[in-house]
Amino acid sequence: MFSTATRLRLKSILERIAKGEVVTLKERVFVGNFADQNQTVATCLRKAQQLQQKREPINGIDQLLHGLNLGATDPEASYKPKIDDLGEWFSGAPSWLGRS
Repeated sequence: MFSTATRLRLKSILERIAKGEVVTLKERVFVGNFADQNQTVATCLRKAQQLQQKREPINGIDQLLHGLNLGATDPEASYKPKIDDLGEWFSGAPSWLGRS
């Protein structure tokens, strides 16, 4: 899967993201490339970003979604058909999610 050096580098960068410490653009691109290719890295990145923002689940549904890691519970992250273009809304999806 990943070499030990790559795994340790990813772990270090994700820990710094979670703590809100300085992460260079080069490091963010490095993690982003792996997150696009590997669902586990994408999940870890999403969790690190949630920790950075210190967003705690506020009710039972949010806690369930957070535990299942199904995605954002933020109402602002949802699709608004009168405002958003459907194609643009899905353009942020990871490449592994695309059609085959």
